[in-house]
Amino acid sequence: MDIKQIQDLIRFVSKSGVNEVSIEQENFKITIKTNQVATIVNATVPDVNAAPLAAHVAAPPVAVPAAAPVADTSHYVTVKSPMIGTFYRSASPEKPLFVNVGDEIKSGTVLCIIEAMKLFNEIESEVSGRIVKILVDNASPVEYDQPLFLVEPM
Repeated sequence: MDIKQIQDLIRFVSKSGVNEVSIEQENFKITIKTNQVATIVNATVPDVNAAPLAAHVAAPPVAVPAAAPVADTSHYVTVKSPMIGTFYRSASPEKPLFVNVGDEIKSGTVLCIIEAMKLFNEIESEVSGRIVKILVDNASPVEYDQPLFLVEPM
């Protein structure tokens, strides 16, 4: 794996929302871990004669947003993903969105679809209230227990 491939992999991982990726090849191992503040890359090459790749590869700089005023979200209910998959806000591109910010919902209202292994799973609300924030972009990968929506209970 050359430095260009590593840089492309770092970009892909940072955009995909995945927290950690590990790749092992014959004489090469790389682990990329991400969080909201920085991207950490640890690459090792056990064979000294293999390639002039350093033991640690510097990740591209990650922009840290300026401190925004912290909103009190303690009274909101967080709807979390029950599975790993791809998040969709509508049944298909030409169909209307299931919910928008400001919509009032009831228990059992379909909020989104998560595709996992070619199966489309409708995610229903377990609480009645108003959608305050949608935390995931359409067609983005989501992880188990990842927050999807903030709901103000009624």
